[in-house]
Amino acid sequence: MGLFAIGDLHFGFAVSKPMDIFGENWKNHSEKIIENWKREVKEGDTVLLPGDISWGMRLPEAAADLDVIDSLPGRKILLSGNHDYWWKSSSRLAGQYPEMAFLKNDAVPWEKSFICGTRGWLCPNERSFTPEDEKIYKREQIRLRLSLDAAMKAGAEDIIVMMHFPPVNEKREPSAFTEILGEYPVKRVVYGHLHGAANHKNALQGERDGILYELVAADYLDFCPKMIL
Repeated sequence: MGLFAIGDLHFGFAVSKPMDIFGENWKNHSEKIIENWKREVKEGDTVLLPGDISWGMRLPEAAADLDVIDSLPGRKILLSGNHDYWWKSSSRLAGQYPEMAFLKNDAVPWEKSFICGTRGWLCPNERSFTPEDEKIYKREQIRLRLSLDAAMKAGAEDIIVMMHFPPVNEKREPSAFTEILGEYPVKRVVYGHLHGAANHKNALQGERDGILYELVAADYLDFCPKMIL
């Protein structure tokens, strides 16, 4: 049973939000994701979706996208991104989509590991980092710890983390997020949010301090879920 990841689906089946304004490669991106997903992912597999899932502003709009995701092969573990305004209540989402896991301040078991995570936020020393960014940055640290602690209470010895934002700034400098990750038995971190070649080249990739970091934004993966384990 494989573990896949793909972030930034940016589905919009109930809203008008053409993504090809961000580049020709985004043309018909939803169809490409669905086709690739059906080819690569089997029913026994699990897919991590680290944020920016739907352009819907409210759940009735996002439901069209969640219905499509729910119908695709594999178990899905979802995390909210900075554009997922429709995500208000994880318990309500779980009730409506019982076959999908909506990760927030908790942990989800997978094989002998646990999946943890939080949305994250901009890190200090970005081009712009305001006092409001600082508040959200600190709040997301708390949420990351809540998730990791939930896994530890369940006996975790191996943790996989997904975040929407990268856990470092554009210079790939250490952050409070990377410090927290280093305090737990985290083996792998997947994240999205970064789009376009200029941003992709600055992504934190590969092993650092014993943790493997991977960018899984949809356009970076050419809109195909990546098997990470």
